[in-house]
Amino acid sequence: MIPYTSRLKKEIDAKIEQIERSEISMITKSLEASRVLAEAFNQLKTFILSYDFKDEDEEISFFKETKPKLCSRLIYYRKVYNIEMNRPTGADKEREYLCESLNNINKYNCKRLDFIRYYRSGSSHLDTLYFLRGKTDVEQYLETFFYELDPKFSTNCDFKVAKILANDMLSAYLMHEIELIDENGIKLGSFNFPATKKTWRGKKVELEEQIFAWDNAKIFGDVPLTQLYDYIQNVFNIQLDGNLSRVFDDLKIRSTPTPFLDKLKDALLRRMGRKE
Repeated sequence: MIPYTSRLKKEIDAKIEQIERSEISMITKSLEASRVLAEAFNQLKTFILSYDFKDEDEEISFFKETKPKLCSRLIYYRKVYNIEMNRPTGADKEREYLCESLNNINKYNCKRLDFIRYYRSGSSHLDTLYFLRGKTDVEQYLETFFYELDPKFSTNCDFKVAKILANDMLSAYLMHEIELIDENGIKLGSFNFPATKKTWRGKKVELEEQIFAWDNAKIFGDVPLTQLYDYIQNVFNIQLDGNLSRVFDDLKIRSTPTPFLDKLKDALLRRMGRKE
């Protein structure tokens, strides 16, 4: 299973990155990305319906990690498309509309706090109930269309995980869009964005080194690298090299691969008194 899913993910990542880097509107980007992901999702479903998991652990891993990560990206781009298609004109109306979308995410999460805590904590004691097919937990908050899901390609909670991951990405997108409106003169609201940006004073390559580390460690969830890259540039008021492949290639060929991260580690250890 892993060779197939890894190859599929690699193909998807390349296509999505190409779409994100293109000079087209967000509506077009999200629509094209949705089509790519929908096709990949169908391919994955076809594969799994003819595949026999070697044991319960492999099945749990697929429905807890593999499928939700792909599904979350599809949910994210479809939601972005719908948001942008219905986005009103005028800064005040835009901000109100985006804040309402953000509040809807918070409402969704509040109804599922027990499961979200379980998932984010890395717990596994209920995995056989949540991520094996044919199991139903009537005490959990069920999605409205739970019984419409294909029982051969769905478990009780794989969609919940996908929604959690998608909401993480969507929240970042919405807050970024709200911040852009705030920068254009709208009074800052409840999100406490700084009125003045903090400018990155280090070298560009030092920030790039961190961004790639954050992306690989999924610190911000399954946010696309291009979106994370743009967001960090905006937050720290800096213009980085837009060719991500070239940037990463340059990082890889250095004699010391992570000098800035090593420098930060040494600085923290000195502050802790654990290094001279």
